[in-house]
Amino acid sequence: MKRFAPSVLILGVLTLAFLPGCKTMSSEELKNSIEVLDYGSKWVHTFYQAWPSRLKLAPQISFRVKNISAKPMNYVNFSATFVSKTDQKNLGDAFLAAIRGKAVAPGDTSKTFVLTSNVSVEGKSKKDFETNPGWESYQVKLFAHSKGSQPVLLGIYDVSRDIDFKEDEPVGDKIGEIKK
Repeated sequence: MKRFAPSVLILGVLTLAFLPGCKTMSSEELKNSIEVLDYGSKWVHTFYQAWPSRLKLAPQISFRVKNISAKPMNYVNFSATFVSKTDQKNLGDAFLAAIRGKAVAPGDTSKTFVLTSNVSVEGKSKKDFETNPGWESYQVKLFAHSKGSQPVLLGIYDVSRDIDFKEDEPVGDKIGEIKK
């Protein structure tokens, strides 16, 4: 019985070593297997209050990735750090456990991933942001990480100043207007 236990242990270790789902990817392999496609960015509202006027906006990015390696890509997470272009002040971050279950095959492209900062910038209205000279320009550092790898910088991208938000229309009748 004493000889049986080490044999089972060795057999178990060898089996795990050859299972594709158990293999880890080095940081270099991960970086060399991903191409970022269709990058886009905008600002989205995280809080809106019509009266008194209050609006919070956060930067949001979207992208897809192409697997440019010869192996299927699975268990990949993405994280983003949003920073000011002038003083590198942090404006939050985001994390997404993105590629799970169905791997991205070699040469294939993933679905679109969306990451929104967990920190917002506050103003009174959309116009307040558009005309405020103090509203800074931001960029995002996009990282990928997988089982066994350290975070890998995929790129640094500008965050557009486009605001995807429409304020409520004023309510009420105009004085003297007759409805027909």
